[in-house]
Amino acid sequence: MKKHIKQNIFLAIDNINERVIEVRHDLHAHPELSGHEEHTKYLVKGILEMQGYAICEFDDHYGLIADLIVDENAPMVAIRADMDALPITEQTEEPYRSQVEGVMHACGHDSHTAIALGSAIALAENRNHLPGNIRFIFQPSEETKEGGSLQMIEGGALEGIGAIFGLHAYPYLSTGEIGYKYGVMMASADIFTIEIFGKSAHGARPHEGVDAILVASMVVNSINHIVSRRIDPLHPAVITMGTIEGGRAGNIICDHVVAKGTVRTLNEAIRKDIPKMIEEAIRGVCKSMGATYNFDYVFGQPELINDNAMVDILRGEAEKIIGSENCIDLVDPVMGGEDFSEYLQIVPGTLFRLGTCNTDKNTCAPQHNSRFNVDDDALKYGMKILSACALEYLSNKKG
Repeated sequence: MKKHIKQNIFLAIDNINERVIEVRHDLHAHPELSGHEEHTKYLVKGILEMQGYAICEFDDHYGLIADLIVDENAPMVAIRADMDALPITEQTEEPYRSQVEGVMHACGHDSHTAIALGSAIALAENRNHLPGNIRFIFQPSEETKEGGSLQMIEGGALEGIGAIFGLHAYPYLSTGEIGYKYGVMMASADIFTIEIFGKSAHGARPHEGVDAILVASMVVNSINHIVSRRIDPLHPAVITMGTIEGGRAGNIICDHVVAKGTVRTLNEAIRKDIPKMIEEAIRGVCKSMGATYNFDYVFGQPELINDNAMVDILRGEAEKIIGSENCIDLVDPVMGGEDFSEYLQIVPGTLFRLGTCNTDKNTCAPQHNSRFNVDDDALKYGMKILSACALEYLSNKKG
């Protein structure tokens, strides 16, 4: 019976594949930045309402929750998709390229949304045979430092949920392949801001001032030695200074510099120690140079830790759909962050990489690149694997 249900859902996915591609093209042509996903939300909502989903909306953001309830007493599984785009000017030549100046789907969230929507349609068409309930979480603001996942969690997205599945477009694997990872898959992602306060003076009389630019350069240099000299090399960590701003004229000693950066780690203990190390570096330089400072550190998303049992489900279902040779063990984690990790702090689940690289279609550019694009042929694999994982989890819980 379980195999029969999956076959019916796969057939439904094949039948709606072109429609899902059209939805993805619509979303790609009309990208929306974090916190502004209005068109995306209402496109998704309209389709899901026609499929009989119970929709939960929010007053303070454009996320939505869509439930397919077949039995109030049955278990429930969730599938998550993020919806926001990036402030990047698209440089592809696709007919569906972004129509919004300076905004594009350079990370594949248009494909995530379309894949989840297609899965929702196919599952709804087979609701009378489902072994349990399914929730779709369409999340805003994944690209922000706070992460829209917390907004969804606070809004009840995980209430009653036993497990959660998600995917991410991945141009480093070919279309028809997926990547899975047991345990830690992605790093925690924190941000910090440093302000250096010096004393202005004429550029020809530097001894009368305190040069905030010089102090800041020494602070940056000192911080860059933290990873190489103060952290166990067996525990990966990255500290990156992304911006530094200061000064008003070439002949004035600068009295104020603002620098911003990010920290990525795969070890929670080291993560908690790094802010202290950074501030020690800032304090030491400022004291020796006669400057003062402000230091603000914000803990962002935690490490993304996949549940091994959920990875087993993913791997088993994906091997049936695309073959074991196309299911790639990623082995090593990456230092990028993903706020899907917040869901995994509460319920078991897994995120997997969906291969989208097709050299013939020029879809192998990296994420957050102006030429990034997703191979439309990858969408059907995402829909089938997500749907199969949800069904397998529900069947195991029921059985």
